[in-house]
Amino acid sequence: MRRSVPRLLCAALVLAAVAIVAGCDQQGAQAPAATKGTPQTTCPVMGGKIDKQFFADHEGKRVYFCCEGCPETFKKDPAKYIKQLEDAGVVLERTPAPRRG
Repeated sequence: MRRSVPRLLCAALVLAAVAIVAGCDQQGAQAPAATKGTPQTTCPVMGGKIDKQFFADHEGKRVYFCCEGCPETFKKDPAKYIKQLEDAGVVLERTPAPRRG
């Protein structure tokens, strides 16, 4: 019995050291970016600088425009404009969840 206690203590210390070392490795790791690309800065319809008061939501994506007339043009063929933006490396914002209350 006298020999068992020191062996158990040594085993516990080794396991604790392994857990600490494994935890240290996780601290330095950062989660990869969810998406890579650039945020939208230009209107997909006319190419002007976007104004965030003019937008349209389509299939969970929010698309911004330069003026009040562009959302109507966009709505005629939204897939065309979204593809154009995404092909250019633009990451579109997600449509915000509806507010409850």
